[in-house]
Amino acid sequence: SNEQDIIGLADRLPEGPAYAAVRAPIAEGGGYAWFANRGIGRPTAESLAETMAWFRTWLDAVAPAGRPVVLVGFSGGAAFAGGLLLADPHRFAGTAILYGTLPFDAGVPVTPGSLAGVPVFVAHGEQDRVIPAELLQGTWDYLHGESGAAVRSRRDPGGHGITGQTLAELGIWIEGLLAHEG
Repeated sequence: SNEQDIIGLADRLPEGPAYAAVRAPIAEGGGYAWFANRGIGRPTAESLAETMAWFRTWLDAVAPAGRPVVLVGFSGGAAFAGGLLLADPHRFAGTAILYGTLPFDAGVPVTPGSLAGVPVFVAHGEQDRVIPAELLQGTWDYLHGESGAAVRSRRDPGGHGITGQTLAELGIWIEGLLAHEG
């Protein structure tokens, strides 16, 4: 997907917050990527660190620390959002990992308890043939287990695409975060 497709989802999310869709910084194959990878869902540590630093610089200019920010990432964007979450779990009011994986073995900590109490929404498609199944399962297991995250999750019977039901549940989850932030 791209930033124009993604920002179109905001029309189906709660009113009130400001939404931004950021173009990934690496031109690749007629589109854009969040990181160089060594296979689908497997970012290189150096590239992920560089693009996360680039994003943090942008984010700090538009939403200084203390202003609630919810990350929502789809596919490669989910791995990128997951990297930001794992590197600085308390910077974000919540993070949604949609049809993607956490960036395992990419230089960000994936340790027990590192996301204790942090709100995370995760959605996977049972027939996803884009993201390797072992990465999807590893993400699911880590978030529901040893991470300690406050997880809301759903599995769709379909593949690698955001469903209407997932979008509706994401909206409800965001509303809950907004209510909590006051």
